[in-house]
Amino acid sequence: MSTVVRRDGQTTAAVLPLVLSWQQQDKPLPVRPVRAPGRSRARAIGQEAPPWHDSGPAGEPFDFCGHVRRLCQDIVRLCPELAHIDVARLLFGMTQARSGRRHGLQARVTPLRFHAGRLTRHRRGVAYQVQRYRVDQRDMLYLITFCLPRFLDQEFDDKFVTLFHELYHISPDFDGDLRRHHGRYDLHSHSKKDYDKQMSELARAYLATRPDPAMYGFLHLNFAQLQHRHGSVAAIVVPRPKLIPVSAAR
Repeated sequence: MSTVVRRDGQTTAAVLPLVLSWQQQDKPLPVRPVRAPGRSRARAIGQEAPPWHDSGPAGEPFDFCGHVRRLCQDIVRLCPELAHIDVARLLFGMTQARSGRRHGLQARVTPLRFHAGRLTRHRRGVAYQVQRYRVDQRDMLYLITFCLPRFLDQEFDDKFVTLFHELYHISPDFDGDLRRHHGRYDLHSHSKKDYDKQMSELARAYLATRPDPAMYGFLHLNFAQLQHRHGSVAAIVVPRPKLIPVSAAR
């Protein structure tokens, strides 16, 4: 049995692997349909998507993570501030929204390494490792999780700002750690307003390069419109990584 440290600081006993692996052929990443939360289900029916916003073939399930991955590949190609990111080492996933509220968690980036890219850290004399995620024998360095369908029901500009917000959290060293700012607020700048303004400017700069509209057309549509066009919206669902005592895991 291993003692697992949860994000809330509490501990629990469980047997968990140090490495979680998926293979496209033998053990593909788990994909789940996105559900409309309780009270919002009735109003999510019968909304047609404007045909000029491309989101892929109608009638086929909408692959949310695949579309976000392609968009991020284009963003890091055209945005110098994010050129250090290797999208092949990002794992995109979703967490199901429990309510139809528009406000709350939209997305988060979870680093899969500790400060300066270390695999372990010590706490009260015990060495801990964050679970490693490996896809097709490649170690992932970050897990970017979107709260669906809440994220899809934002306005277009807000979705772009959220996307840049999460990408910008990634360390310029791309070592599995987060970007750290000077001063008291090392992981977040001191002003959310200024941070959002900076992300908005980066999003506008990307759009000013005139990228293929097919890359971001889906962001113009909300969850109901995507569901109406495609029949369903699906996304990858993986557990949030745990901190595991290395000696206990061994």
